[in-house]
Amino acid sequence: MVDDEGTFDDVAALISLRAATTKEFAMSLLGSLLGLALTLFMLLLIARLIIDWIGVLGDTPPALRKARDIVHRLTEPVIAPVRKVLKPVRLGGVSIDLAFTVVFIAVLVLRAIAFSL
Repeated sequence: MVDDEGTFDDVAALISLRAATTKEFAMSLLGSLLGLALTLFMLLLIARLIIDWIGVLGDTPPALRKARDIVHRLTEPVIAPVRKVLKPVRLGGVSIDLAFTVVFIAVLVLRAIAFSL
């Protein structure tokens, strides 16, 4: 507030504090939204993992094939570029997709960073 001498130090301090609080709020909101998006993508990756394993273990019903197509369509644009760099590893008759693992770990790390903002 303005003191008897007419200085505005207190008002300037309040304005500075409000600007810092607004910036922190914006970063927190941005981090939360990014964290939410990464959480949803992580859930899609988990769904992809489960659906793919169900397909490996037995006959796939039509509804599951449709779900697989949807999940792959949503996750493949992120996994495909990583797969070009990290080819699947063959262990006998089994192929381990390292791209999926790297993307999953990256999403976990980025999600933790986003929620810490």
